[in-house]
Amino acid sequence: MYESKRFSRRGVLGAAAMLALSVLTACSTVEPGVRTPAAYRPYTTVLGLPNGRFFVDDPKPMQAEQALSIEREARALGIPRGGALPAISMLSLSGGGDDGAFGSGLLVGWTAHGDRPQFKLVTGVSTGALIAPFAFLGTAYDATLAKVYTDIQPSEVFVARPIVLAALTEDALSDTGPLYITISHYITEDILAAIAVEYHKGRLLLIQTTDLDAGRPVIWNIGAIAASGNPRALDLLRHIMLASASIPAAFPPVMFDVEAKGQVFQELHVDGGAVSQAFLIPPSIDTRTGLKASGYSRKGPASAYIIRNSRLTTEWSDVEKKLLPIAGKAVTTMINYNGVGDLYRMYMVTKRAGASFHLAYIGPDFNAPHKFDFDPVYMRALFNFAHDKAAKGYPWDNAPPGFATNKGGAPAPE
Repeated sequence: MYESKRFSRRGVLGAAAMLALSVLTACSTVEPGVRTPAAYRPYTTVLGLPNGRFFVDDPKPMQAEQALSIEREARALGIPRGGALPAISMLSLSGGGDDGAFGSGLLVGWTAHGDRPQFKLVTGVSTGALIAPFAFLGTAYDATLAKVYTDIQPSEVFVARPIVLAALTEDALSDTGPLYITISHYITEDILAAIAVEYHKGRLLLIQTTDLDAGRPVIWNIGAIAASGNPRALDLLRHIMLASASIPAAFPPVMFDVEAKGQVFQELHVDGGAVSQAFLIPPSIDTRTGLKASGYSRKGPASAYIIRNSRLTTEWSDVEKKLLPIAGKAVTTMINYNGVGDLYRMYMVTKRAGASFHLAYIGPDFNAPHKFDFDPVYMRALFNFAHDKAAKGYPWDNAPPGFATNKGGAPAPE
């Protein structure tokens, strides 16, 4: 959710160094519990929900959820089988730490412009996981979204631990207890109930974490969790959002209880950005095939909107010719370009689905000073920058870098 630049950019080398020290000393405060044996992993559920979460390498449950979402949508709209459902819009929100102010400002400004759609699908990773519930619930939550990204203080996100002590005895360089409190303040029973209502209308809200034990992404079906009626659903949602932000070594991992074959196990989850900075529809899912099989059609092509809460290029820095600075800058560059690679993947998936592609990112025309992580002055400047652009009609790119026929010069064609 909140991906601190101290760790994700300038401080990647520090996190890597501390992680290496932790490995060398073989110390950790993470309680291992009883981890899920490999043979049990295909059968794990959370809260007893067969559709509570999905795995990219197992597309059948996701295909089944797509079919069920179409049925729920048709039922809510009173459209009989064989009828035409409305054209849909989808939204993907990337990671990016306090640069999430960009995405939140863009969404609020989009509302002011007057043509922000209701999204059939909203996905979030890291900072995008905090934006996602409010983007999903719609414009009525714009004031909350603005407050989260313009009033937040560093002390509401993390507490740094002494570096040497953290490396030798702790599971991360910081404590994210404050972040869980912040999440809990905004993600309430009312929010959970509102998400459940929209889920019953056929809409989907998905958040990604990384199962560190299995080394694979986990896509959590937030609507199904919210609609379950389980008393543990709210706490689970809060921990999913926390886990989606838990940068390995920088922030502590999050443990989840899972059930498999009548037994309870634990899984260790970290930032969804360990796998991808953003996602939309897994490549294993062909939405057009699923729609055809449902017996319904759409009145028009889908529109996919990708908000990258980051730049497209790595920030320039004078790298010191020493091991850790070199390694740190290399990792930072790798993370950035992996994120750009995510854009190409989503572009190809949307093209296969016959959907239009719309991309927003922090451009070179934003240059406000950034004095420290979660600097409210910086975040307000970025929020206002994106808000003003969107209020005038955001100039979406219609393809990733190198493919775009418009590069912020005009709205992407539908």
